[in-house]
Amino acid sequence: MAELAQEIGFMQRALALSQQALPACRPNPPVGCVLVKEGKIVSEGFTQPPGLHHAEAMALANYDLPFNEVTAYVTLEPCSFVGRTPSCAHTLVAKGIKRVVVAVLDPDPRNSGKGIDVLKQAGIEVSIGLCEQEVFNFISPYLLKNK
Repeated sequence: MAELAQEIGFMQRALALSQQALPACRPNPPVGCVLVKEGKIVSEGFTQPPGLHHAEAMALANYDLPFNEVTAYVTLEPCSFVGRTPSCAHTLVAKGIKRVVVAVLDPDPRNSGKGIDVLKQAGIEVSIGLCEQEVFNFISPYLLKNK
């Protein structure tokens, strides 16, 4: 497992990527994702315009080696439902990713906690809360909240 300072750096890179998603990603939230293998970033992604790749899918599409030793650092909980795009949580499972580090849980009632459940039920190691406040401060205006 990566050292904490290194993990924080990976999540901060994901946060920087998420900022590149705006404004084209709206109404979807601006999310960033980095894939890390053996302590090095091997792929990156951020939310594309509606109907195109979410951050995780973009990062996965840009990496064509096995995912069994890869950790994904994602600023927002991967989606568990199919909308205009496939479920990111199920795609991470299908790719055989080893570990997922999530900064902020998704408050959207369609997903809240369900993306994490999908990952954990598949045996993927999940960590939640890395850089949570920093990421939340940026992403909170763009999230669907429970009404």
